[in-house]
Amino acid sequence: MREKIAITGLGVISPVGTGKDDFWGALREGRTGFREVTLFDTSPFAVKIAGEIPDFDPIPYIGKKGIRELDRSTRLICSAAKLALDDAHLEITDDNSDTVGISIGATFGSLHSISQFDRVGLLEGPRYVNPSHFPNTVINSPASQVSIRFGIKGFNTTISNGFCAGLDSLIYACDFLRLNRADAVLAGGVEELCEETFLGFERLGCLSGSGGTEPICCPFDARRNGMILSEGAAVLVLEDLNAARKRGADILAVVLGYGSSFDHSDGKGEGEGLRRAVTAAFADAGCAADDIDYISSCANASRDLDRMETKVIKKVFGEQSRTIPVSSIKSMIGENFSASGSFSLASAVGVVRDGIIPPTINYLKKDPECDLDYVSNEARKMAVKRVLVTASDPYGQNSAVILGRYEEEQ
Repeated sequence: MREKIAITGLGVISPVGTGKDDFWGALREGRTGFREVTLFDTSPFAVKIAGEIPDFDPIPYIGKKGIRELDRSTRLICSAAKLALDDAHLEITDDNSDTVGISIGATFGSLHSISQFDRVGLLEGPRYVNPSHFPNTVINSPASQVSIRFGIKGFNTTISNGFCAGLDSLIYACDFLRLNRADAVLAGGVEELCEETFLGFERLGCLSGSGGTEPICCPFDARRNGMILSEGAAVLVLEDLNAARKRGADILAVVLGYGSSFDHSDGKGEGEGLRRAVTAAFADAGCAADDIDYISSCANASRDLDRMETKVIKKVFGEQSRTIPVSSIKSMIGENFSASGSFSLASAVGVVRDGIIPPTINYLKKDPECDLDYVSNEARKMAVKRVLVTASDPYGQNSAVILGRYEEEQ
């Protein structure tokens, strides 16, 4: 077991609430963030709903200066970063800016910006594009803008591996802290809702309702037929535990361990990659399966992923798999891709801090192959000391993080 990392701040901009308290409250009440899409015309699509953030206004968080040139992803992540820094009471100054880093998961964030920038270039010629919009076409623009906005001069990294990007951004950040290459890191994920991404996933048949049925996000339920696309940003402030104590920070939770593994068959296979990632996280945390009190699942209501994760839980936890609570907050916030892991981490912090497990809503019809305790439809009060957070990407990447309750004697 290596040094523990403290989580000292959370910033959340989500379809169900802004700020950690609103976010936690919505999840515990089982509120969904699904609504009719207004950001683009959905008339060509069979699916009309998504996890859109209604009336999002970044000005209260980052002000008006330079905001016109920022795309939606960048506005989301900068706003979440501001909330996280405020929550941590962490001030960036000339004295500490070199020791603060950025690690952000973002995969599809610049897709809309690239499309619009190229459209002008193709239709009117490259001399007519707006050069101030070019930075938005680069995948690392959201992370870079966070550094620029808040004067952060330490390392700056963007991780673009889909469903696992949120967890992997935290893993990368923790490695920097453990190597003493940073004193504090803002780690998180962001995705924006845009027509290009929506079109791609609807055409692939991945969205619930693509076949003309009523869209519903019901992980592990026998009726599940796809995910609901979503957007948002979540940022966690990470610090060395001793350093956080020294500055008198409010320590929300601690990172105990993590693991990653690649398996090209995952999503439709037996989940060997996810199993290895979870096992590696146990070894890193110095704990065993029976030390875990709750599993924050990556299930998104796709048939293969939900079934595969259930198999992995059974393999890893054995008889305990029948009693350990498992839930998926994606039943309420949808599939956020690069932000999904960061949202799950933010939710897990609330679980260990307050002892309330969010439910898997819309769970009505049991699937014989998904037969665990999914905390169906209502939140559960329960003392939780350790949470396993999982992520699995259909292209093979798998990640797992174990968070723990902070106790003074640690």
